[in-house]
Amino acid sequence: MLTRNCLLLFLWFVFDKGSLSLVRPPGPPLSRSRLGKENPRSLAGSMRNGASGFQRVKRGWVWNQFFVLEEYMGSDPQYVGKLHTDLDKGESEVKYTLMGEGAGSIFTIDATTGDIHALRSLDREVKPYYTLRAQAVDIDTNRPLEPESEFVIKVQDINDNEPKFLEGPYTASVPEMSPVGTYVMQVTATDADDPTYGNSARVVYSILHGQPYFSVDPKTGIIRTALPNMDREVKEQYQVLIQAKDMGGQLGGLAGTTTINITLSDVNDNPPRFSKSFFHLRVPESSAVGFAVGRIKAHDLDIGKNAEVEYNVVPGDGDNMFDILTSEHNQEGIIILKRPLDYETKKAYTFKVDASNAHLDPRFHSLGAFKDTATVKINVLDVDEPPVFTKPSYEMDVYEDSPVGDIIGAVTAQDLDASNSPVRYSIDWKSDLDSYFDIDPVEGTISTNELLDREHIAQHNITIVATKLSNPVLTSRVAVTIHVLDVNEFSPELAIPYESFVCENAKVGQVIQTFSAKDQDLPQNGHKFSFKPSEKDINNKNFTIRDFGNNTAGIVTLQSGFRRRSQKIYFLPVVIQDSGYPVQSSTGILIIRVCGCESDGSLLTCSAEAIFLPVGLSTGALIAILLCIVILLVIVVLYVGLRRQNKKETLMTSKEDIRDNVIHYDDEGGGEEDTHAFDMGTLCNPKVIKEKLLKENRDLFRRDVKPETKTGKNQLPVSQDSADICNFINQRLKENDVDNSAPPYDSLATYAYEGEGSVAESLSSIESLVVDTNEDYDYLNEWGPRFKTLAGIFGEQANQDNAVQSM
Repeated sequence: MLTRNCLLLFLWFVFDKGSLSLVRPPGPPLSRSRLGKENPRSLAGSMRNGASGFQRVKRGWVWNQFFVLEEYMGSDPQYVGKLHTDLDKGESEVKYTLMGEGAGSIFTIDATTGDIHALRSLDREVKPYYTLRAQAVDIDTNRPLEPESEFVIKVQDINDNEPKFLEGPYTASVPEMSPVGTYVMQVTATDADDPTYGNSARVVYSILHGQPYFSVDPKTGIIRTALPNMDREVKEQYQVLIQAKDMGGQLGGLAGTTTINITLSDVNDNPPRFSKSFFHLRVPESSAVGFAVGRIKAHDLDIGKNAEVEYNVVPGDGDNMFDILTSEHNQEGIIILKRPLDYETKKAYTFKVDASNAHLDPRFHSLGAFKDTATVKINVLDVDEPPVFTKPSYEMDVYEDSPVGDIIGAVTAQDLDASNSPVRYSIDWKSDLDSYFDIDPVEGTISTNELLDREHIAQHNITIVATKLSNPVLTSRVAVTIHVLDVNEFSPELAIPYESFVCENAKVGQVIQTFSAKDQDLPQNGHKFSFKPSEKDINNKNFTIRDFGNNTAGIVTLQSGFRRRSQKIYFLPVVIQDSGYPVQSSTGILIIRVCGCESDGSLLTCSAEAIFLPVGLSTGALIAILLCIVILLVIVVLYVGLRRQNKKETLMTSKEDIRDNVIHYDDEGGGEEDTHAFDMGTLCNPKVIKEKLLKENRDLFRRDVKPETKTGKNQLPVSQDSADICNFINQRLKENDVDNSAPPYDSLATYAYEGEGSVAESLSSIESLVVDTNEDYDYLNEWGPRFKTLAGIFGEQANQDNAVQSM
């Protein structure tokens, strides 16, 4: 815009022909003044002379900014300013035009005088300025006297908008007991008026309601605490009314307000307090461990985690019997029973309970200890209880096979209540289904009811029930374990069947085997076995028994130089004796084999065959010899196999092998209905031909040897109409036998040959045709149309055979 104005000034100085001025009404000072004048007649004369283009003249524009008041409420249009050119001499030869924003609708111009008016009230907050274009034209020809130019009409602001809090109402919080000046929050009000013109948009904040608790900074709108030690437990919610006023807070300024709801957040500034200093509770003596005896509560004025309370039993009278837990739901202290109660032992407990906060604030330690103490007294109520046994369990011993009725032991239960009721005893039948035991109902003595066998059941577990006579519903139970003691009735025996070995090079006094014993009896103090040689074998010069004294014994050699050739196995009897009463003993047999061993005593072999092996030949050498033998055998087998394969290949090469050639003629028969294409009689059994050749002592040609070629070819004519098919085939065989040019193998075609060796022999009707020619096939006509063709074939053959026989 500035560049354009400078250009216009430059053109005015160059041409100096005339000027157009904007005359505005009294108001703010103009930014520019009228720059020059021009004789309108010379310009008008030049236009009238009809020049092709108007002559550029000295510009007479003076660009000023028009102002119009917003919110004008007058009845007449508001005068904005006047448009004038130096070419206008007041002779009504110039017409002024107005174009741009709001031209015609908001702003209008007097075409003759150039006066501009605003037709309606304007709002600066809606549109702060308008850009228009003005031009002076010839009133007769409408030809421009000068180029059009832009100017601005600015809406002059008035204080017509109050400050507004766009985000109100507000919510804030500040910790209780905060010092003065603690920041709460900041509020901001906006004013739609022009901040660059006057004080219409200059806002000042003040507090209308909420003093003396809070204050607000008049320029920034920051709200802070104004009183120290504001207590949430006294007042938690505060409502503050903040005002924002424009015009710098001066009289006549517009104001807006907003509300701020401020909450004091909790801090742990209050200890828990019991509602009373003494609590009295009662609990029955029959209550189980873990039973909730009662509840006490210490109230804390704080909230949330600051109100969480921890309860503790002060060491003293009741800390071993009772415990206290905190309920997470309502912060109550629940007193729990830790051990069983007994009214007859102690009838009341008195102890103290502390209540303290779980989360402490170090800022308030100076206020004192954050805990409270109360006294709790618990009275134990007497309850009619069942009898109590003197022991929690009983153990008794009894020898097996004890006579029926022997007393094993006794149990005792008593009523501890003041009534001291008598007690009756019984055995729970579920624990003694076989009734091995009995009990005296008054004295509680337990006796045997059956003979006991430790090897069958070594331990009995029974349950004794004690019933209160005055109240049979009240019962108590106790477990009784009865151990059946062993009576020495079984003889000891070897723990396992021992089979030992002795080396041929064993030395005198060498222990070759350690062994032990077992016994089915089970004495209380454990087994004690002794071992010794049998009296019958006391003269044994080879082996003896040595007792080690720890329930084990060993076999000891009495000589050296054992030989398998002389004796391979030795049997050594041993006498085993236990320490029971009465003493039981038995004789066991130990088997000892004579074996070959290394020099260090490791076993080589105990088999008799090893005796005949060379003395210095080891196991590794034997394995090597066997491997050599196996390799030689494999080489021989491979050599023989290759020789046989070479002989087979010399008989005939693959190119000369013409065995089993099949000649296909691709002749297709006429089907089942065609009975003239071939003669069924030609299907003769080749067995007959083979037998005839053998009878004539004729050699059959070998299939794998090529016959010698003979000159000449003689074929005997054979009638194809001969009825004797077998003769026809024999003739053909003879022809091939004498024909040296024939293939060296049988080329006879065999049809429908069922094979030989069947127990039921052949069932073929074709072979039957050759063997039995007198069979009548007329019955085939009675089988239906499906056998019509077959009946015709065999019927025709039968007629031909009859004709041959008649000849």
